[in-house]
Amino acid sequence: MPDRPILIAGGGIGGLAAALGLARKGFRSIVLEQAPALGEIGAGIQIGPNAFHAFDYLGVGDAARAKAVYIDHLVLMDAVRDERIAAIPLDEPFRRRFKNPYAVVHRADLHMVLLDACRTSDLIELRTSSSVERYEQDGASITVTLGDGGRLTGSALIGADGLRSKVRAQVVGDAQPRVSGHTTFRSVIPTEQMPEDLRWNAATLWAGPKCHIVHYPLKGGKVFNLVVTCHNDAAEAVAGVPVTREVVYEGFGHIADRPKRIIERGENWKLWVLCDRDPTPGWVDGRAVLLGDAAHPMLQYLAQGACMALEDAVNLSHHMAEAEGDLDAAFAAYNRDRFARTGRVQLNSRLMGEYVYHPAGGQAALRNAVLGNSSREQHYDRVAWLYGVTGLGAAI
Repeated sequence: MPDRPILIAGGGIGGLAAALGLARKGFRSIVLEQAPALGEIGAGIQIGPNAFHAFDYLGVGDAARAKAVYIDHLVLMDAVRDERIAAIPLDEPFRRRFKNPYAVVHRADLHMVLLDACRTSDLIELRTSSSVERYEQDGASITVTLGDGGRLTGSALIGADGLRSKVRAQVVGDAQPRVSGHTTFRSVIPTEQMPEDLRWNAATLWAGPKCHIVHYPLKGGKVFNLVVTCHNDAAEAVAGVPVTREVVYEGFGHIADRPKRIIERGENWKLWVLCDRDPTPGWVDGRAVLLGDAAHPMLQYLAQGACMALEDAVNLSHHMAEAEGDLDAAFAAYNRDRFARTGRVQLNSRLMGEYVYHPAGGQAALRNAVLGNSSREQHYDRVAWLYGVTGLGAAI
């Protein structure tokens, strides 16, 4: 085992999962979070079977399952015609095929599951108000400089510090993230404020030309998560900015009245401009390695951002144990395993946005015909590459 702990930049879902995975293999780590307190912003996220595989590997499967809402279907609606295109069942045949369920959960609840597990481990130290600004290495160790000017030395550095990772700036040295021009607005409302005829126990997507609406229940069905997205050619990346309902409406004047009513019920809307990057193969610089959004930021259209970070944590900790702490071997194996898979998710997320979430005219009609006439097994076959793999890369 390395003499010094492994430093982890970022205390989000990916960073905490990495710390847990390493601890289960006997490696010490220090999680360095820039915020004054450990926590998550945002609302709901969808977690596929591949995420549950990771939870089990990390030893938090039961705790994660206790926080999840188990929906019955993935529902695709035509937002212009107000018609159901398809409903993919998530019942026992789905669970049997992919060895785990599909669920939704509040991001803060999932983060707390990981945080609680980290707090019980003697091998994990958690530090707040500790932003990693840069690193230096000498072949035997790596030293980070923190935002307050302090320095800390470890055996390795995992950059799990998100979309604008300062660790990535040194490891890869590339430009700013790609601004997609798609803007997402988020709200969470009590279930009694959701239109009665839309209180479905499903993750529902209303797909329209250059826009979509997603809603699903959270917190045991007590609230509904609302996510609406449109193409408005936003040129600047912003996150979490409060906006009025009138601003949200601007991208949805051309859809049917029933999905519009969802926007009417939303409160305290906040805006995010979506960004991602092209797949980048080089995640390693000596004793520094990238994980999660720092390595492979992606658009939301496959609902896999958190899932990929969890898989990363599983894979990296596995290779650290297999290589008995040989960082060169472990990091190379991890990068080899994860690049192709995460790159495929990055590019397929863009394609899903274009051809499933936001098409118009003939492309929308083709989507409706293909997906509307697919059998249960055909739907499952399409996602087998995504849900039928663990973070270790083994098919199930």
